[in-house]
Amino acid sequence: MKQRPVIRHTGFMMLTNIPRLNALMKKGGFDAVIATCAENVTYLSGFWAMSQWVRRGPQAYALYVGSPEKSSLIINTSLLDLVPDQHPWMSDIRRYGYFQVDFDGTSTPNETYESQKRLFATSSSDSSVEALVAAMRDYGVERGTVAIDEMGITPQCMEQLQEALPNVRFVRSFSLFENVRAIKTLGEIEILRSAARITEGAIEAALSVAREGVTEREMMRKFNAYLAENDTAPVVGCLGFGNRSALSNVQPSDRALRDGDLIRFDVGGRYRHYRSDMSRGAALGEPGEKVRKYYSAVEKGVLRAYDVIRPGLKVSELFDEVVGTVQREGIPHYARSHVGHGIGVDGYDPPNIAASANMVLEEDMVICVETPYYEIGFAGLQVEDMIRVTRNGAESLMSLPTAIRIL
Repeated sequence: MKQRPVIRHTGFMMLTNIPRLNALMKKGGFDAVIATCAENVTYLSGFWAMSQWVRRGPQAYALYVGSPEKSSLIINTSLLDLVPDQHPWMSDIRRYGYFQVDFDGTSTPNETYESQKRLFATSSSDSSVEALVAAMRDYGVERGTVAIDEMGITPQCMEQLQEALPNVRFVRSFSLFENVRAIKTLGEIEILRSAARITEGAIEAALSVAREGVTEREMMRKFNAYLAENDTAPVVGCLGFGNRSALSNVQPSDRALRDGDLIRFDVGGRYRHYRSDMSRGAALGEPGEKVRKYYSAVEKGVLRAYDVIRPGLKVSELFDEVVGTVQREGIPHYARSHVGHGIGVDGYDPPNIAASANMVLEEDMVICVETPYYEIGFAGLQVEDMIRVTRNGAESLMSLPTAIRIL
């Protein structure tokens, strides 16, 4: 078999939790894993395949065969220009499909020019599956058991993959990737901390324009502008004034702020491919007694989480502690399906903090603990913090106070 040329690049810091991935591969008896959905391809390879993130259908895969030396990124030729800028740690780049670019032979070559020239000089497979199969064969994966994230590969491509490698047993394993992502590396934690601080700054920027007559839409523009100025893409943007704050998925409108209105933020962004998710409340002037009482209750629910979070705690017990606190502190009828979730390259990593959860907290999980209360016709009250589970307890990634802000 003719050996194809391999272009290798020096990657930046690897964020993937390789020890956990290897342990779960060994436990499951997997010879290799394949990421196919946008979040998992980015997580496993360090590469942001733009077309995957902006529309459905484009195929990109990351193959890992037990060590960084046996790993491969499979992308469309149209994405090659992103490789030199992103420096993915998964450095064996396999391309497929046709995409035309031309090179100016009279220009002064630089690193990007030379890198692009080398990448486009490699052979291109006709399809994503053909490129993936070639990589698997090159790394000796022509039989055995392979874990494949089933969320990003099309049914047609999956059929082609099974036909090309009939001696490989493919196991649907999106949940394996979730399990790996649940425990963050130190590099991931620092990015998440930065994402949290930037989003808090955006809340502050939005509140800086709070006055009678400003609209939800105008306030959200300030929020989004701050994110953009700090290299963060808006993702979640729920912002409501007064009784509109009770709409759980409220989107900014032309509703103007009035004296006494509650302002509810449930917001987040994406920074260096990692997510933030947080909630805070403010009021223009003095809010009513019920707002103060209920807001205090949901705030204390989140603060209670800091008292009990520790490695080994059942997630269901955390749920009980948070809900029970809100009920005791002022909302006796408070009920929730969940009070938080993990966060990382996806907005909802494990664990889901629910009464039915069977997971336990582990060191270096990063979770969002939230206590939303939506009463249609009255208001929506919500506090949500990003929290790291430490060896001895909990570490907040937040800097903004949880108390309601009186403007």
